[in-house]
Amino acid sequence: MPLYEYHCLECGENFDKIVLFSEIASLPDCPACHSTRTQKNISLFAARTVRGSSSGSSEVSSQASCASSASRFR
Repeated sequence: MPLYEYHCLECGENFDKIVLFSEIASLPDCPACHSTRTQKNISLFAARTVRGSSSGSSEVSSQASCASSASRFR
């Protein structure tokens, strides 16, 4: 079951909800004010990449792009 992020248009609350695939088309009520005026947020994701380093440290990237990595393989 996917986890979706939502925003309440009434009180401004941001909340997460695990949604069944059969419920994806409907929007949940706000858990703070119980309003039905909610919207699904577009989520960003973070990717952790490890690059070669003699110290063994890893570099953390806060944004990843499929388009930029796809262009490297052309």
